[in-house]
Amino acid sequence: MEKCKWKFRKLNRKQLIVFGATMASMTIHFVAFAQDGMAGINEANQQVRSYFQAGTQLMYAVGALVGLIGAVKVYQKWNAGDQDTGKVAAAWFGSCIFLVVVATVIQSFFGV
Repeated sequence: MEKCKWKFRKLNRKQLIVFGATMASMTIHFVAFAQDGMAGINEANQQVRSYFQAGTQLMYAVGALVGLIGAVKVYQKWNAGDQDTGKVAAAWFGSCIFLVVVATVIQSFFGV
């Protein structure tokens, strides 16, 4: 096994005092700038609630876009005479309903 190249030396009394004072001042500095835990949680709560309405509107827009794409797909299958048109229509319609219901349920659940 290779011998360790690093050599650690002992700190003298003056160096220990300077090191301890530096650590103490850093600790006091971080404690002074720390905020109350509840204040941080309340601020995060307010931020999430402020974005919630925009998120709900985005969910509705995505549902509308998925609905339009699904309508075109179903129309193409219907005109082509495919046998599984009903299954495809149910899947696309179900995904649109799911998006709208999820947005509404989340909005009512969180009371926003």
